[in-house]
Amino acid sequence: MRKTAFITGATSGIGREIAREFAKHNIRLILCGRRQERLDELQQELSTHTEVHTLNFDVRDKEKVAAAVNSLPENFQTIDILINNAGNAHGLDPIQTGSLDDWDAMLDINVKGLLYVSKAIIPQMVARNSGHILNIGSTAGKEVYPNGNVYCASKHAVDALNQGMRIDLNTHGIRVGAINPGLVATEFSDVRFKGDEDRAEKVYQGYQPLTPQDVAETAYFIISRPPHVNIADLTMMCTAQASSTIVKKS
Repeated sequence: MRKTAFITGATSGIGREIAREFAKHNIRLILCGRRQERLDELQQELSTHTEVHTLNFDVRDKEKVAAAVNSLPENFQTIDILINNAGNAHGLDPIQTGSLDDWDAMLDINVKGLLYVSKAIIPQMVARNSGHILNIGSTAGKEVYPNGNVYCASKHAVDALNQGMRIDLNTHGIRVGAINPGLVATEFSDVRFKGDEDRAEKVYQGYQPLTPQDVAETAYFIISRPPHVNIADLTMMCTAQASSTIVKKS
C-alpha cells in the first residue's frame, strides 16, 4: 500500500534530501517549509516520481500549523509517516552573553514546533492504530559542549520527547524513533553564525562530514523496516568525529 509522508523543514538540507529519497520509492509527499519558492522548485522536481503537496507555514505558529494540516486535500489527509525535521541553531555564545531572541528561536522551533506539528498529526495515527514518527535530533541531544547551552538543551528535549512519544503511543502500534546526526554539511552553520560564510565554511574543513543524503538514506532505511521492527534511537557521525568536541582534521 502506498504511503504518505509529512516532512517539515523540507526546503533545504536534510529535509530536502529525505524528500528526494522518499520520492525515489514512490512515497506520496507533503513538503512543509517557510520558503514557498523553494517548495515550488522541489515540487516540480519530485512530481515526476510521486504525488507532491506543499504547505507553507512556520512551525512556531500553532494556529498556522493546525490550519495547514486541516487544509490538506482528501488524497493527502491520511499521513502514515511524520518526519519532524525542522530545527535551527542560533548563535554560539556562552550562557552569560547569550541572546534571548536566539534562545526563543531555538526553543520555539526545535521543541514547540515539533510539538505543534506532532499534536496536529498524531490523533489520526491513534485513530488508525498505525503510523511512524521519525524525529531528527542531534548528537547535541546526547552530550553538551562549550557554548552549546540552549541549543543542546533544545535537542535534549527532542531526545526526551522522542522517548515520551514512544512510551505514550506504544499501545496504539505507532512506531517512534530518532536519528541523531553529528556534523552534517548543510546551511546549519550559516544560520548558527548568522551569515558569516567564512566562519561557517571552516566548520567543515579538513575532514569529510556527513552529507544530507547520508541522513536521508538512513531515514528511508528506518521507515522501510518490517512492521515489527522499530529503530528507536540512532546516532550517526562521520568517521572523523568522535564527539562534539573531538574531530580528526588533516
